[in-house]
Amino acid sequence: MRKRLVSTAVAAAAVGSLVVPGIAQAEQPERPRSVSVLSKGSEAGTAVVSGQNKPGTRLDIEGARTSSAHTLPVDYQVQETGYWCGPAATRIALSARIAPPSQADLAVQLGTTEAGTDHISQVTGVLNANLGTGWYETKEMPNDPPTQEQKDLLWSDIVKDIDNNYPLVTNIVAPPGNQPPGYPPDQTIYHYFSVIGYDDANRTVLIADPASFGGNQIYWLSFDQLATLIPPKGYAA
Repeated sequence: MRKRLVSTAVAAAAVGSLVVPGIAQAEQPERPRSVSVLSKGSEAGTAVVSGQNKPGTRLDIEGARTSSAHTLPVDYQVQETGYWCGPAATRIALSARIAPPSQADLAVQLGTTEAGTDHISQVTGVLNANLGTGWYETKEMPNDPPTQEQKDLLWSDIVKDIDNNYPLVTNIVAPPGNQPPGYPPDQTIYHYFSVIGYDDANRTVLIADPASFGGNQIYWLSFDQLATLIPPKGYAA
């Protein structure tokens, strides 16, 4: 079934230019702002970046490692259209390992339309094709609520993937009453976002959310809530 994410309007990222006398200079993109992910802690609900929601906005998310937490450095970008959450989440995941294609290029690779990206397996295939690897697999979570076995596998996949420098991409369903921060509370949102870190002590996961609902871009979410958001969809890990 095709699902659609309704988000913000399209806008271009800001650009700057360097002027040298006598030489015409092409405009160059501004360098993304660097963001430290553990400066505010890693408890569930902690916003690392909030209040910036212009489509195309880029952030350089720093990686970090402590005795219990591990997060990956990624090139974050807000999705450029209301239905490009799949391409944007895929781009974020790829950026941990390579210079990623644009959201537009990935939308073509994924077969994304105005109805969205059909299935998580399309993301899995595109991740592997761009990386030249068979690391990613599609993991289905059809049970709602998920079984303990499915939750244990999800946590194991998160730790293994992050420790090996592979962000996850998850396909979620967020109904009223069970939503990440900033989501429209009167709507069920069908969406893709990336998991770029975890904290074993707090049992939390770091989310890079391309929708930027309410300006919430990078935030910590409890693992238990993430496990309830994925069914009946799946994830690439």
